[in-house]
Amino acid sequence: MDFSSWPSLIGIAIASYLIGSIASAVLVARMFKLPDPRLAGSGNPGATNVLRLGGKKAALITLAGDLSKGLLPVLILRALGAPEIALAIAALSAFLGHIFPLFFGFKGGKGVATAAGALLALNPVIGLITIGTWLGVAFLTRYSSLSAVVAAVVSASAALYLTQAPSMIAISVMSFILIGRHQSNIRRLLRGEETRIGQKKTPAP
Repeated sequence: MDFSSWPSLIGIAIASYLIGSIASAVLVARMFKLPDPRLAGSGNPGATNVLRLGGKKAALITLAGDLSKGLLPVLILRALGAPEIALAIAALSAFLGHIFPLFFGFKGGKGVATAAGALLALNPVIGLITIGTWLGVAFLTRYSSLSAVVAAVVSASAALYLTQAPSMIAISVMSFILIGRHQSNIRRLLRGEETRIGQKKTPAP
């Protein structure tokens, strides 16, 4: 199969986007009979919000699901011998599917875990550097949002030196979108109002 032809690349983009559109947080919340994470807590359908709403087990399952959405499409294509451009398109499409899920009204999460999975598959070194950065900042500050923003900057910087052009572009676009998706979090961080990992979100008066 010619993975570099335009029909193949379009098919890869669509298939990866549909995989990314499977909202792990929403499905896990239904499985554990938790509030809809899009409507409760921070309103973000991701592992951090599921942790607040349902505890560690539900959050870990959500995290694994979101990571897999970015990881598996790229790994499968790599095993089939697809070129770098196909891998990059798959990674970016799965990421966009998570953020704008077809099956859930195009209202998805911020994409941190799905991006991490995609990075691990595209370039394990960058993936491990990015995840290590997230864990380090999270350990020091307990802010998931700050960890994500710093990790996004680090991944884009590393991609300039450690990847080919298609992956560098895909990683840079994901990093830019991730930072944009955290604008409200950045404002809360600057005001000292951001919720820490594991902390229950205080209801607005």
